[in-house]
Amino acid sequence: MLLSKRALKDARIFATSALILASMFAGVPAFAATCPEVNLPAKVMVGKTNLVLNGIGLRKATFFSVKVYVAGLYLPQKSVDAKKILNTNQSWKLVLHFVRDVDSDDFRDALVEGFENATDGNVEAMRPQIDAINALVPDLKVGDRLTFNHEAGRGISVNFNDSSNSIVDGTDLSATLLTIWLGEDPPNEDLKTGLLGGECE
Repeated sequence: MLLSKRALKDARIFATSALILASMFAGVPAFAATCPEVNLPAKVMVGKTNLVLNGIGLRKATFFSVKVYVAGLYLPQKSVDAKKILNTNQSWKLVLHFVRDVDSDDFRDALVEGFENATDGNVEAMRPQIDAINALVPDLKVGDRLTFNHEAGRGISVNFNDSSNSIVDGTDLSATLLTIWLGEDPPNEDLKTGLLGGECE
């Protein structure tokens, strides 16, 4: 059956509207996870490598479980095996989205403590690299994002609100840094569980 002129006109309007909507949303990232009310995209790039969101977790501090930041881990392929992730030389990104103000000194102290836990106290060999990372960390406010990027074969870059900083080199620095969150003594177990694909709670 032939379409009437009115039906053809309506079809053209619908098609045009669909094209306009598609163009409006082209390039807008698809959000993969929310916790709590923090949206993280499903995919990101580090260098020339496409990464997918492996998991999202919540950092809680003190006896009262105060929410500090939402963390998202991006890998080339999803994995629930922390040891495999840490033992694989691959690109990754760790995004910390702050839901509470944190002084730079407090975060730097926490990072040093994290490195000490990750190395069983044998931290002096990478002290210059830790100091270099800490020098890039400012005071952090609600809504700020601190991002650690590792490009396979290179060092660590520390980005604040999408800024771009120089690479911090160091033997085994990237694996040790990620061990802070995925090792045997993470900031809190729920955070590690979330980063490995579990519930964000």
